[in-house]
Amino acid sequence: MVRLTVDLIAKSNNHKNRRNFFLPQYLRKLTHLNFSNKNIDDIDDLSMCRNLTVLYLYDNQITHICNLGFAFNLTHLYLQNNNITHIENLTSLQRLSKLFLGGNSITVVEGLEQLSELKELHIEGQRLPRGEKLIFDPRTILALSGTLCVLNINNNNIDEVHDLVVLNKMTHLYAADNQLQDMQELEMMFSQWPQLQRMDLRGNPVCHKPKYRDRLITVCRKLEDLDGKEINELSRQFLINWKASKEAKKKSRHGKLIAGEITYPLSADFHLGPQHPFAQNYAGFLGKRKPLEFGSLRPSMKIRSGSMRTDYSGARYELQHLPSFYSLGSYDSILSYNRGAQTVCLDGPKCTYISLQAIF
Repeated sequence: MVRLTVDLIAKSNNHKNRRNFFLPQYLRKLTHLNFSNKNIDDIDDLSMCRNLTVLYLYDNQITHICNLGFAFNLTHLYLQNNNITHIENLTSLQRLSKLFLGGNSITVVEGLEQLSELKELHIEGQRLPRGEKLIFDPRTILALSGTLCVLNINNNNIDEVHDLVVLNKMTHLYAADNQLQDMQELEMMFSQWPQLQRMDLRGNPVCHKPKYRDRLITVCRKLEDLDGKEINELSRQFLINWKASKEAKKKSRHGKLIAGEITYPLSADFHLGPQHPFAQNYAGFLGKRKPLEFGSLRPSMKIRSGSMRTDYSGARYELQHLPSFYSLGSYDSILSYNRGAQTVCLDGPKCTYISLQAIF
């Protein structure tokens, strides 16, 4: 295994052309350092490289993040495809804007509370124990809510993301090949991300839900690309208008129901009478049956005194507590009987009344 030291930097082929600089002077002037795929497993004291801004250490054997406290000017840190198990020792990197940790063995996203300028976090494809998923520390997520714009959590066995709703600066989300399946959770979260432009959820169970793509497009008003497919602005506007129209009709219908302007066959109180427009139009609903004439009942209608069972188009009714005297009449296929001054209508197969009990 190899330990990254200042001597190794000095001997590296990438830095032999340091001209006539003394080593300390040369190290102070370094801004980019690339030691990727060098079989490095540990990082030594590199405090002489105090102006370092970009550090490439991917494809190595590093197990712990250490000895980077000196790098106050570091903006990009590439540590993907190592053997890191914990995110640690990064609190001094106040200017870090891009952090790449994909392909490690990290189980918890934590320890990033002090990274006040972090805009991109790439933590995809962690080598997790069987049955486990990547977890987010709420303190870290809350601390990043004001800056984080790009999040890559592909292939981490994640089945819920409601903890990420506070990340309202998000513009790019990559969450493919996880276990997301709650459509309502996604709609709720994405409605809080007004700047979201690009999203990839391919390989999740939620992708097979009805109208998955349409629903996300209407929620994410600035989304330009979903699952690798560009979103046409004309299609988006059509879906938004369609949803608005549907909600307006639903609201109007609900308002009429509350106001009592709409009556349905399944009702608990029909005081309609033969003059009500619903009664006049109900023949069409019943297949335009001929009206029943008073005193001339259809053969399919069976009546007995006391409790009365009525077989009307396949539905059976039981009338209870009726007075011994009643009369039957018909108004456009509406069966009614009189209770003194009150007229009660059996308005179709599903009508019920206080003295009328439907039996299915």
